[in-house]
Amino acid sequence: MKTISTKTTKGIQTGTKLKCVDNTGAKFLEVISVRGFKGTKGRHPRAGVGDVVQCAVKKGTQKIKHEIVNAVIVRQAMPYRRAVGGWIKFQDNAAVLLDEKNEPKGKEIKDVIAKEAVERFPTVGKIARTIV
Repeated sequence: MKTISTKTTKGIQTGTKLKCVDNTGAKFLEVISVRGFKGTKGRHPRAGVGDVVQCAVKKGTQKIKHEIVNAVIVRQAMPYRRAVGGWIKFQDNAAVLLDEKNEPKGKEIKDVIAKEAVERFPTVGKIARTIV
């Protein structure tokens, strides 16, 4: 896992519903916790594009439904600033499921993903069709 060139605004917190954009069989995820978050008492864990979160699968096939999985955020609806100075935001929040080695579980991503997630996880970028 590499570092990201920009400091993204954290637009995802615990309880947020995410769309799963890979072909693992999961459709919707709910964020349970954020990996590597260190906060203070009373502060909600937050994540942005390229961060790893632990999620519960809410909708999907019977095989994967109700499982606890790791996922990387690839899109967020809250706008964030890129290093070149432009702002970017997406229509929805989305994630891709990861295995124990931080590699994607699925074989294909059909939707658009952010380049900040690809900077940190190059294997996710290899299976994506479009990177913005």
